[in-house]
Amino acid sequence: MMNPAAAATEGSIPGPVADEPVVDGVLAQSLLAWAQQQGLALGVKLADDGRYLLVNLALAELLGRPQAEIVGRSDAELLEPAAVALMRAADHTALVQGSALASMHQFELRDERREFQVLRLATSGSSVADGQRLICSIWQELGPQRQREAQLRLLLDQLEQAQQSNQNLRRELAHQGPREATGGPYDQAQFDDQLRRELDLSAREHREFALVYITIDTDQPGAPAHDRICEAMGSLLRGNTRAMDSSCRVGQRRFAVLLSGVGLATAHSRMEGLRRQCATQIVVLAGEALRFSVSMGVASYPHTASSQAELMAASSAALEEAQRRGGNGVALARIRLQMD
Repeated sequence: MMNPAAAATEGSIPGPVADEPVVDGVLAQSLLAWAQQQGLALGVKLADDGRYLLVNLALAELLGRPQAEIVGRSDAELLEPAAVALMRAADHTALVQGSALASMHQFELRDERREFQVLRLATSGSSVADGQRLICSIWQELGPQRQREAQLRLLLDQLEQAQQSNQNLRRELAHQGPREATGGPYDQAQFDDQLRRELDLSAREHREFALVYITIDTDQPGAPAHDRICEAMGSLLRGNTRAMDSSCRVGQRRFAVLLSGVGLATAHSRMEGLRRQCATQIVVLAGEALRFSVSMGVASYPHTASSQAELMAASSAALEEAQRRGGNGVALARIRLQMD
């Protein structure tokens, strides 16, 4: 049978604490090897006082302490009081039950709320003094698994939304005039006509409206990735504009949005919401997840411009300012100072 002290010299098992019972060396090596293979955290402790006799590196990293500092200590010295009570109750149940017990635990660990599944098995240790019983516990953190499940749900939801948007777009293409499939419901000529009409109407009725220029920050390599991101951008624009608004793709990575009857502050608020959606959007291409962000420049009539040319120039200048700030942001055009 392997000597525990010799095993500790090899770095596989923490050295035993002086005058303390140790776990059988062969059993310890088998447990460590199995836990290492499965990528799980493992600890073995005395049933009577809860002191750890053995921990593997994974459990030591989880608890945020060196292995040598954990051996000989109990949960009361390692965890918060609320967690200690839960651990003691589960240990007691495992001892009484006499068979493997799986339990869920949530508690603060290193200033972070963590969730674990712990499998416990009470057993006798041949090398433990007075034949005391041991509790072998195997820990699995559920946080990463929960994150993967949430990401998968988000991805599936977005795929379903994309499919619905594509169906809506096909219906629009079948019943209406020329459209820019990846940029919105208007082509460039239609958008310019709509902008002129909005300007004339706003001048006659003394009302305001906003023009927004949008550029995709992320320059994904390859035409398929670029086209897929532009399609996603078109879908987001359709979902964030009203029937009275207009949107159009006006360049390789640029879009324009006309917000009818909307002032500068309201336009900024709505575009900030769209920007956040873009930053969290997941675009799937050939099984790969693509992400992108956008820069936006917002101008309005008549506060930042008094003509169509001035309005377009003001929106372009605001967009350049957003890009100078590092992208993934919304910048407002400067308000004109009207002199009497």
